[in-house]
Amino acid sequence: MIAQTPLPPYYAVIFTSTLKTASLGYEKMSELMIDLAKKQDGYLGIEHARSAIGITISYWQDLSSIQNWRQNTEHQLAQKKGIKEWYKDYQIRICKVEQAHLFSSQ
Repeated sequence: MIAQTPLPPYYAVIFTSTLKTASLGYEKMSELMIDLAKKQDGYLGIEHARSAIGITISYWQDLSSIQNWRQNTEHQLAQKKGIKEWYKDYQIRICKVEQAHLFSSQ
């Protein structure tokens, strides 16, 4: 589902990853982290897809909201578990969204 974000400017955190072959518990933790992110101040929305490469884009009001999410204790524990058990590799990019255009046939 495409996130319904406000008019720019706002920020996007792009998390791109590949998983190790054994990824038991990953889906459940991913769902828990999405639910937790939705409760954070400054959270605006999320989009994600997974095949050989997983891409999760979360949208935030400002950089301090992203920093607070990064420092969330439960999120930090999930990050450590991800590094230890699930991720083969990952990259995080933070971008300022200055323009956004939506098309919907509905």
